[in-house]
Amino acid sequence: MNGELEGKVAIVTGGSSGIGRATVELFVEEGARVVVADVDRDRGEDLAARLGEPVAFKQIDVAVADEVHELVDFAVGRFGGLDVMFNNAGVSSSFRRLLRNDLEDFDRVMAVNVFGVLVGTQAAGRHIAEHGGGAIVNTTSMGALTGGSQPIVYRTSKAAVIQLSRSAATDLAEYGIRVNCVAPGHVATGITEYDLGSVIEVSQPLQRQGTPRDVANAVLFLSTDRSAHMTGVVMPVDGGTSAGPPVHQMELLMARNQGGKDAR
Repeated sequence: MNGELEGKVAIVTGGSSGIGRATVELFVEEGARVVVADVDRDRGEDLAARLGEPVAFKQIDVAVADEVHELVDFAVGRFGGLDVMFNNAGVSSSFRRLLRNDLEDFDRVMAVNVFGVLVGTQAAGRHIAEHGGGAIVNTTSMGALTGGSQPIVYRTSKAAVIQLSRSAATDLAEYGIRVNCVAPGHVATGITEYDLGSVIEVSQPLQRQGTPRDVANAVLFLSTDRSAHMTGVVMPVDGGTSAGPPVHQMELLMARNQGGKDAR
């Protein structure tokens, strides 16, 4: 522990599991006091109880603006301020292809993944702007950076988070507020609904399984003075997937195109 967040107060939405939980744990290790915000009361209260005094739990639905503004008030009242907002809560969408997709989940996905980030940025920004600046980090996705068909509503929502964050970064810079994104790749979380191993083999240059802690480390960097001159940035944490496919896949493709000749 380096104490990089010593004396700081943070909110982590979607903080009871997955990337959110890993970030809460890392922030506490680095000296922060953290509000875990989540719809899941049982998991949120269990995490707060395990981590002790530096952590408080607040049950909220990020799609409800009043609850998000109350969350910021809760953090300020409980810990005396707010320095870091991690808008991480998110939901997945149907993997049905477009022509067979009834789009029934569109409103909920957009409400959580886009509106929740927008109102979280606004609510935190209003406090941080009046108290010397700070950091806002939003979770987008590798799926917003690469092509692909499924899940189409989720990909669309996460692409919107990138534009939202860049717009907020320019709008809030004069207040000393930095707004950046992390874009996780193939990381096992509660909304990862596919076979990670087989997908990593064909699409990810680094042939290792990413973890929530990998993403949390990036969030920590974007939340501290180590990234003091960075805003409006999208940081992939995806094992190189957004850079291109692994070499062995390209070699197979080239070999096929050359009639089976060795492409190396």
